[in-house]
Amino acid sequence: MLITRTPFRVSFFGGGTDYYDYYANYGGRVLSTTIDKYCYLSMRELPPFFDYKSKFTYSRIERFNAPEEVGHPLVRAALQYLPMERIQLVYDADLPASSGIGSSSAFAVGLVQGLHAMRGEYPDRMTLAKEAIHLERDMCREAGGVQDQLAAAFGGLNRMTFTADGFTVAPVEIPEERKLALQNRLMLLFTGFTHFSGAVAEEQQKNIPSTIRQLDEMKAMVDLAEEILRGGDLDDFGRLLHHAWELKRSLSNRITNYEIDLLYTRLRNAGALGGKLLGAGSGGFMLLFVPEEKQASILRDFSEFRFVPFAFENEGTGFLYSGRT
Repeated sequence: MLITRTPFRVSFFGGGTDYYDYYANYGGRVLSTTIDKYCYLSMRELPPFFDYKSKFTYSRIERFNAPEEVGHPLVRAALQYLPMERIQLVYDADLPASSGIGSSSAFAVGLVQGLHAMRGEYPDRMTLAKEAIHLERDMCREAGGVQDQLAAAFGGLNRMTFTADGFTVAPVEIPEERKLALQNRLMLLFTGFTHFSGAVAEEQQKNIPSTIRQLDEMKAMVDLAEEILRGGDLDDFGRLLHHAWELKRSLSNRITNYEIDLLYTRLRNAGALGGKLLGAGSGGFMLLFVPEEKQASILRDFSEFRFVPFAFENEGTGFLYSGRT
């Protein structure tokens, strides 16, 4: 038996430039970090005492004898890609799915890692990320980018680059006290509803030819943000987040709505310097940059919303337990 633990991520700048139709032609960049909120996947060989060969437990229970019988598209694809004769899978997570924190890709990375381990195989992190991308983008035909799989596999605060020739993941090397100062200015608010990111991502991809200018500017913000982290005024990081959100919301009319815009305006008036919806948009978690002296009043004045405390993490996907060596 084994248990994988794979982190969720918070993306700061460059989201959208990790879509193939953009980065294959122009090159993409993203600045993101993983956080101490995870999905967990336990696996074991299912004993041969049942009238089915395999079982997957998540928000429902699926019992099956062959991969093509699985209703969950990602698990079906993974078991076709990495076949197992008998297996029991159980999924759990710290945060809800479909909320903008890269949960689907974290699940894909943990799933690939676990299935390989069940077969006595231990690929490197880039291989895990690329295979998760293959499952989601090629086999499942799900719209979206490639940053989430890389973040989940590698962990940490990273600058990622994407070209038609491949991907790189480079840690952003700043003092721990500087990283902690950034972390302490960030707040994570759950808007109260989840979303299906695929539909939003599909429209963003369709709109790429008409949004090249915005995407180019969002890509350039990765360099500006790194300069701020290495020695600028951290409040400028928050102001840059606000500008990035203004650009992001112009990529598709499905990214935001009246209620979200009203909430964001209220939060800005209450002291947030900037923020954005995480993921493709339209709901889920909102990341906010708030000076520490303003945070207590925001927690009080927006008590109808759930704020999730979090910290940065550096480990990426791994094993909580493995009976296999």
